[in-house]
Amino acid sequence: MSADPIASEILELLQDSREYAKYLGELGVETFSPPDVQQLADQQAGSTTPAQTLPRREEPPRARPALASAATSTPASTATPSSLFGDLSPSPTALAKSDETMEDIWQDIGDCTRCGLCEGRTQVVNTHGNQRARLMFVGEAPGADEDAQGKPFVGRAGQLLTKIIEAIGLKREEVLIGNVNRCRPPGNRQPTLEEAAICRPFLFREIAAVQPEVIVVMGNTALQNLLETREGISRVRGKFRDFRGIKVMPTFHPAYLLRDPSKKREVWEDLKKVRDYLDQNSIS
Repeated sequence: MSADPIASEILELLQDSREYAKYLGELGVETFSPPDVQQLADQQAGSTTPAQTLPRREEPPRARPALASAATSTPASTATPSSLFGDLSPSPTALAKSDETMEDIWQDIGDCTRCGLCEGRTQVVNTHGNQRARLMFVGEAPGADEDAQGKPFVGRAGQLLTKIIEAIGLKREEVLIGNVNRCRPPGNRQPTLEEAAICRPFLFREIAAVQPEVIVVMGNTALQNLLETREGISRVRGKFRDFRGIKVMPTFHPAYLLRDPSKKREVWEDLKKVRDYLDQNSIS
């Protein structure tokens, strides 16, 4: 048997492990043991044939018949309106409408000292905008300009976000804009897992209070905290996801576009899908 398939499989596993290691590094994890690579090493040590050494990664193909049978049992008339924007059926775990107001939530946050970020910040930066918005944008955390002014996305990245919002036919005051964390991390570093875990419940409460139809998550931190996924933004951007019955569009953070303007075209494609979804589902 040729060793080429085995080598290709090992390379694929190593690439997956490197990507996972990069993800953990971004979240501040210093050590980990990649299970796939360890499992492969154990099997290689105890196997006598290449067929036994190589773990077959056949779970996705096995899942296809079930998906196909589900699709064939669904009438074509119900599949058509969902084809452009994903599954439009209500989520079984839809986020219940909250009786709280945004002011109630902000009062609960107060002059927050729940994590160490309070030591270096100037002020808490709460979510800002239309409290009856159909569209919400969520980023990572405030920067220096936001920390000084007390509003999210008012620096260079915020100015670019304003242009993006206007490009899809809306005004900044018509949408809602916030972050996973409300205090500026030192040196604009990424919030730690603990810092994000402490702060994001307030974001969830705001979402429950406002009930936006679409949330645009910008960058890895917003994506991974809202959807609780390990996937990176480059892999999932441009595809609608679900957050408890609310459509979520992952895309690049405006700050990233300032560093790499070539990605603006991809963000434009993502936001056109958001615009089209809102237009199609607008209330007369």
